[in-house]
Amino acid sequence: MKRYLLAAAVAATTAGLATPLLAADVGVSISIGDPGFYGQIDIGGYPQPQLIYPQPVVIGRLAPGRPPIYLRVPPEQAKHWKKYCRRYNACGERVYFVRDSWYQHEYMPRYQEQHRNRRDGHGDRPGDDRGRDH
Repeated sequence: MKRYLLAAAVAATTAGLATPLLAADVGVSISIGDPGFYGQIDIGGYPQPQLIYPQPVVIGRLAPGRPPIYLRVPPEQAKHWKKYCRRYNACGERVYFVRDSWYQHEYMPRYQEQHRNRRDGHGDRPGDDRGRDH
């Protein structure tokens, strides 16, 4: 009887795990400039970022001679950065966390506008006529 219950429990667990694994196999792409994006951002050409902490956070041995990186992460991850730095390949880096409000109201709209222009053919290199009507 115990073997039967154990087998049934394993089968139920396996069946329960199979469904979420299949459901997770959906192609969703989130990139920089999207509201749900978390990760490193390039702040060049953007307004001075508003930071969560005024000093960079470093976990582990500091990689010498490298510039700091700017990340947008969920607040809980910034608070417990030691648990999450590997996820962002940022252990040993000087990390500044940007405020979500700055990302949403300053960075994201400008990033989307710049990249919308590129997709529309208005932000191409000079002399590049691809995608334009003559």
